[in-house]
Amino acid sequence: MSLWYGGDYNPEQWDPAVWKEDVDLMRQAGVNLVTVGVFSWSSLEPAPGEYDFAWLDQVLDLLHNGGVKVDLATPTASPPPWFSRLHPEALPVTADGVRLTHGSRDTYCVCAPAYRDAARGIARALAERYHDHPALAMWHVHNEYGTTCYCTFAAERFRGWLRERYGSLARLNEAWTTAFWSQRYAEWSDIEPPRATQYLVNPTQYLDYRRFWSDELLAAYLDQKAVLREHSAAPITTNFVFGGWVPVNHARWAAEVDVVAIDHYPDQAGLGAEEQTAFGADLARAWAGGKPWLLMEQAAGGLNTGERWHTKEPGRMARHSLSHVARGSRGALFFQWRASRGGAEMYHSAMVPHAGADSARFREIAQLGSVMPRLAEVAGSTVVAEVAILWDAECWWAMQGTHLPSSLDYLAAVRSAHRHFWHADVTVDFAAPDADLSSYRVVVVPSLYLVSDEATANLAAYVESGGQLVVGYFSGIVDPDVRVRLGGYPGAFAELLGVRVEEFHPLSGEVALASGGRGRVWSEDVEAVAAEVVDRYAGGVLDGKPAVTRRQVGAGTAWYVSTELDDDTAADLVTRLAGAGRSAGGLVETVRRRDGGVTWVFFINHGDTDAVVPAVGTELVAGAAVNGELVVPAGGYAVVREA
Repeated sequence: MSLWYGGDYNPEQWDPAVWKEDVDLMRQAGVNLVTVGVFSWSSLEPAPGEYDFAWLDQVLDLLHNGGVKVDLATPTASPPPWFSRLHPEALPVTADGVRLTHGSRDTYCVCAPAYRDAARGIARALAERYHDHPALAMWHVHNEYGTTCYCTFAAERFRGWLRERYGSLARLNEAWTTAFWSQRYAEWSDIEPPRATQYLVNPTQYLDYRRFWSDELLAAYLDQKAVLREHSAAPITTNFVFGGWVPVNHARWAAEVDVVAIDHYPDQAGLGAEEQTAFGADLARAWAGGKPWLLMEQAAGGLNTGERWHTKEPGRMARHSLSHVARGSRGALFFQWRASRGGAEMYHSAMVPHAGADSARFREIAQLGSVMPRLAEVAGSTVVAEVAILWDAECWWAMQGTHLPSSLDYLAAVRSAHRHFWHADVTVDFAAPDADLSSYRVVVVPSLYLVSDEATANLAAYVESGGQLVVGYFSGIVDPDVRVRLGGYPGAFAELLGVRVEEFHPLSGEVALASGGRGRVWSEDVEAVAAEVVDRYAGGVLDGKPAVTRRQVGAGTAWYVSTELDDDTAADLVTRLAGAGRSAGGLVETVRRRDGGVTWVFFINHGDTDAVVPAVGTELVAGAAVNGELVVPAGGYAVVREA
C-alpha cells in the first residue's frame, strides 16, 4: 500500500500544450494521485445534455501513461451559466430573503428539483464513460458540501423533515418551547426556515434547520453516489470542509463515504497553524473511526489569516503534511497543482507556482514527493492515543444559535483543550459523547452545552469503571431540544460531579486562583456538594469559592473546571492527568502509529534549534539505524520504525 501524493488538477484552465509538461513535472515531483474535474461542469457540458469529453479523454490518458492515478470528480459544486439562466428558481436564497445571482461557485440550492436532476445527469454521464478507465482510483462527489439556502423548496423539505422527526405538531411545539413569544404552531404550513427576523430566532428551530440541512446535503451526495455505484466499484468520497458556516455533521456523514477526506487550511501565521493542523487531523481520524483517512486539500505555500497571506517558511509545508500523515492520513494532497493565471483564486498557492518549476516551492514539493514512498509502510497502521476529547457538532450549532450569557465559543473551548495536550506532546483522539470510551485513561469534556441523557449515562459509566473525566465550564446545560435542565447547573452532570451552580459569572478580564493561576472567559458560583475542592477563586465576588473540584466515583474520578485556565495552570493539570509533558526538545511533535507488533514514531521539529530525542530502530527518511538517540534538525522531521 502506498501513500497518496498530489492535488487538484484543473487542465481545463490551460492549453493542451501545457498538459504534457504537467505530467512530466508530476513524475519529477513524485505525484501519484490528482483530483480532476472539480470545477469543470461548463467544460464538460457546455449546453444542456451536450457533452464534450474529448479533452478529458486526452488528459486521463496522459495521466495514466505517466503513472498518475485519478480521483475523478463530479463538478456539481459549480453549475454552468446556462443552468442558472434556465433555472433561476434553483439559485440560492439567503436568510435575508435575497436570491443570489450567478457569478461564483456554489450557486445552487440542493432542494431545487432541477439542480438534483442536473447533478445526477452529469454524474451519470461521467460514470458511463469513465467507469473502467485504467487511471481511475476513486470518485470525488461534489466539493466541500456546505451551501445553505432558505428558499421555498428548502422550506417545504424542512417541513417534511420536521414531520418525520416529531410526528406531530404537539411534540414539535413542546420541543421548540413555542409557548414563548406566542410561537405555537397550528399548521405545518406556518413553519418556515429560520430566516432573518425582528429579533432573536427560536434556538431549537435554528438547531433543527442545521440538522435538517446536514441531512439534505447528505441526500444530495447519496443521489450521486448511487448513480456512480451503478457503474463502478471504485471507492467514492467527498471532501469535508470545516468551519462555523458548514451545516454538515461530518461524524454522521462518515459512514457514507468509502474514505474520509478533508480539506484543511489553518488561519494563523504563528504556532497556531501547527496546533490547528494537529487538531484538524485528529478530528478527521475521529470521523474515520480511527481508520486511515485522506488529506484531500491544503495550501502548498501560504497561510491565509483573513487579513493577509503569510508565506510558509522553508520546510513548513512538509512539516504540516507529515503531521497529517503521522495522525492517520493516507497521504498529502494540495489545492492545487498549478497556480491559476486568473479567476477568483489566482493568488491561491499551488504546487507549481506562478514562477514555474524553477522555484523553491516546486523544489520543496519534489523533495517531499521523494520522501513519501519511504514512509509507505506506515499506511494502514493506526494512531496510538490514550486521551480523548469529546466533540459534538450539534452542541456547536446549538451554541451558535442561542442567545448565551456571554460570547462563548464551543470550537474555541475544544481547540483550547486540544492545544494544551498538543503542547504537552500528548496525542489525543476525538470522540462522540455516546461513544465507547473504555480504552482512554482520560476523557475531556469542553463546554458540552447540549447533551443527551444517554450520553450523560455513558460518561458516568466511564468514570465508575475507572476513567478520569474532566468536565469544562458551561457543560450539561440543555437537552437535545435546547431546553435548560432545571435544578442548578451543570445540569446533566451535577450529580456525577458533586457540585451545584446557581449563578454564572462571565468574565471580561481575568480572575485570580488560590493556586497562583488565572481564570479567564468564564467563572461560576460553585457549591461543592459532594466533591473535593482542588482550587479556589481568590478575590472578587467569588473569593474563596471552588474553581476546580474532583469527586471519586466508583473506580474513577470526575473533575470540574469552572473557568478557562491560563496556559501554565492548564499545563499543570494535563501533566497531573496524563503524566506527560514536553521534554527539553521543546517543540518536537511526537506521534506513534502501530500495526500489530510494529510501531512507527514520527518526530516533527517545529522549533528553531536541533532536538535530541530517544529512539531505537530504523529511521525511514535517511534509511539509517538509530541506537538510543536521534538528532532531529531544526525545522526537520524523522520517522523511526522502532526495534
